[in-house]
Amino acid sequence: MNSSLHIPKRFKEDVEDLAKDLFYLVVETEVNQDLELDLLKDSFFKISEGLECGICETKWSQFKTGLKTLRPILHLDVQAAYNNDPAAKSLREVYLAYPGFYAITMYRISHILWDLDIPILPRMISEYAHSVTGTDIHPGAEIGNSFFIDHATGVVIGETAVIHNNVTIYQGVTLGGIKVEKILKGIKRHPTIMDNVTIYANATILGGDVVIGRNSVIGANVWITESIPEGSLVTYKSDIRITNK
Repeated sequence: MNSSLHIPKRFKEDVEDLAKDLFYLVVETEVNQDLELDLLKDSFFKISEGLECGICETKWSQFKTGLKTLRPILHLDVQAAYNNDPAAKSLREVYLAYPGFYAITMYRISHILWDLDIPILPRMISEYAHSVTGTDIHPGAEIGNSFFIDHATGVVIGETAVIHNNVTIYQGVTLGGIKVEKILKGIKRHPTIMDNVTIYANATILGGDVVIGRNSVIGANVWITESIPEGSLVTYKSDIRITNK
């Protein structure tokens, strides 16, 4: 344990403020993005000093480039939410009122930082989103285009999970590992979800070797620890019975 650990006052709040600014930045026009990035540079480097990770100008430039790629990707996520949720009245509503979209946006920002090997900051941003939305997406996960999380609360997506394109998941879904042991560091522990899969509420899918085949539907409350062929329908049959007296 590092007995000389020093955390600057209100450091977590500074990171949360940065995350909030980055959310609005990535949905801005390209011109406004450049202006906003110039304003955020000092905050970004101040936070890197607090993390004692010495982020250089090269990584700042790479981060900026990555952020500028997100706007069209996020639009696909918004369109997926609008197309799949009959309650969505407009794209603007998804941008501003859907916790699942907010969680996905924070993930996509933190994933850029993760790929740049910037320590701690991507986890802090993802944990901020977790606290706000109830959705826990590790920044190391690999997530494709047109991703929709409906209702958001209670969703957990592990570090080595891989999610392909056009995937929809509902509240309470876990994409996790069967074991949690330190010796598994660097090993794929979480499942792979192929294209066009829907996973309904409270389904649990565990294991790094598990693949959910494309065009499959995973019903609510199921527990899966083995691969599912493409085009499958997986359901859980409850023993609950209702009778009239």
